[in-house]
Amino acid sequence: MPIDDADLAEALDHLAITRLQAAYGDAVTRRAWDELEAMFLPDCRVRLDLRGGSVLEKVGGAEVAAFIAASVERFEFFAFTLQNTVVEVAPGGVEARSRLYIRELRQERATHRWTTAFGLYRDTCRKVDGRWRFASRDYASLARGPVEGGSMDVFPVPSD
Repeated sequence: MPIDDADLAEALDHLAITRLQAAYGDAVTRRAWDELEAMFLPDCRVRLDLRGGSVLEKVGGAEVAAFIAASVERFEFFAFTLQNTVVEVAPGGVEARSRLYIRELRQERATHRWTTAFGLYRDTCRKVDGRWRFASRDYASLARGPVEGGSMDVFPVPSD
């Protein structure tokens, strides 16, 4: 069966974007903060809805890395796992949108208490100089816990 050039290009872009997402998860798990900056366009706006009432906003990879570094400092174990992703590359192959569902496994340093958090990234990625990077990210917490009684706080999945 012949391969259409447009389909092949879209598949390669899809692969490159999922590699970007995996590299992000790997860098966060390893706490390799210096690796994050190159994954973001300099003006990338990252909105973080942690379901605490207000939405935080960070701009650029360095600011995002500093925020995450401070947030995970309290954990002696932290693993960022990708659960599922959907990528839609726009015609022309220079912009894409994706939904990335994640899970964080964590153990608090002070109490050794284990917690889990689930979230959703809604991303726009842009190809610049042949390389895909995050152009904008909207993160929303979906669940976290356990809370008192062993259950989890659960939040609605945001609409697009």
